Amino acid sequence: MISADTLRTVVGIVGNVIALGLFFSPLPTFIRIWKKKSVEEFSVIPYVATLLNCMLWMLYGLPIVHPNSTLVLTINCAGTAIEICYVILYIVFSNGPKRLKALLLFLGDLAFVAVVAIIVLIFFHTHDRRSLVVGILCVIFCIMMYLAPLSVMKMVIQTKSVEYMPLSLSVASFLNGLCWTIYALIRFDLYITIPNGLGLLFSITQLVLHALYYKSTKRQIAERKLKGEVGLTDVVIDDRVKESPIISSHKIEGPTNTE
Repeated sequence: MISADTLRTVVGIVGNVIALGLFFSPLPTFIRIWKKKSVEEFSVIPYVATLLNCMLWMLYGLPIVHPNSTLVLTINCAGTAIEICYVILYIVFSNGPKRLKALLLFLGDLAFVAVVAIIVLIFFHTHDRRSLVVGILCVIFCIMMYLAPLSVMKMVIQTKSVEYMPLSLSVASFLNGLCWTIYALIRFDLYITIPNGLGLLFSITQLVLHALYYKSTKRQIAERKLKGEVGLTDVVIDDRVKESPIISSHKIEGPTNTE
């Protein structure tokens, strides 16, 4: 018989692997930034928001704050390191107001978490009190992150297209939310259950939208391609019509010059 602790550890390890995959999902964007030496129109907000979230959960997972949360600590340490790399790359390859904004947000993240850590460790002397303060902050910021895709879901409903809501990301978010919700319920942890339960609900909604609008998305893409091909055909025909008198004149002028 598998004990609850063993099951929780296994689920947590699976959650770590899935979450790590989500942290690496923006890698193609930063490879593009590295190659082009420019952040173009990409925003730094998602990366500083994720960094803040990871640092708060890392603080929550510390043994001096919330004991027996090793897997929460490990994945958020990894997430913090990855997001710091993303933000530093953004700062290096941005300029002007974008660089200043990214730098201020980055320093703001570090300062905020440092202040929270100092206050919690100095003024709260029990694990329960420390877990309560940091846990509430984690829930608030995590919910804010999970609410971000609502604008995308609204666009999906309005356009009846899931083209800009990748299925792979929705599936990964679902599996991540499922793993961490189960992890939190095995040895009940309210602060992990609330945000991941909501994340699970939002990801299920995304999967339902994929099922509802899969066919209409395919149809819209096909129609756009068809219109593009028709437009291209019109351009080619038009160019040939324009070119034909020139070709004819060369043919007429050739013999005349010869004579």
